[in-house]
Amino acid sequence: MNQRILLSFPVGGTCFNYRVAGVAMRDGHVLVCREDHDSYCMLPGGRVEMGEPSNVALVREMAEELVMPVEIGPLLFTSESFYGREGDRYHELGFIYAIELPDNVRPGGQQPFLVREDEGHLLQFSWLPLEGPALKDANLLPPWLPARLRALSGVPEHVVFHEGEAVE
Repeated sequence: MNQRILLSFPVGGTCFNYRVAGVAMRDGHVLVCREDHDSYCMLPGGRVEMGEPSNVALVREMAEELVMPVEIGPLLFTSESFYGREGDRYHELGFIYAIELPDNVRPGGQQPFLVREDEGHLLQFSWLPLEGPALKDANLLPPWLPARLRALSGVPEHVVFHEGEAVE
């Protein structure tokens, strides 16, 4: 039996995370996930396991979280984020890919459109409009993401984010 070794561990008072996420966009909306009672939402995804390529980790995470097949598209962003949550410090390395969901999974109707339990957490998946205040109101993190999702260039971008610095 293989032991799962997630690339998330403490180092000298900071936690290192290696995370992958997927951007699903349809009809002017983006798919976001909120965990339990967090005050923020994020792109669906999760932590990479030791020895696992990032795109393979994303396929695994989407199967665990969304319980539906997804197609992994091009890499959109790599990111290095330095931030704090609830008194803890984080150094996070992230790979964010475009993803395609089945055709019948579309914005509209009741939100969240999917609620699932995963590893002891309740995950709520919702479609939020890219334009207007919805992404800001939902507190989509990292904070640089909403503006960059609205202006995707088709060329992968590397983003370095230090919490507390101005966001473009």
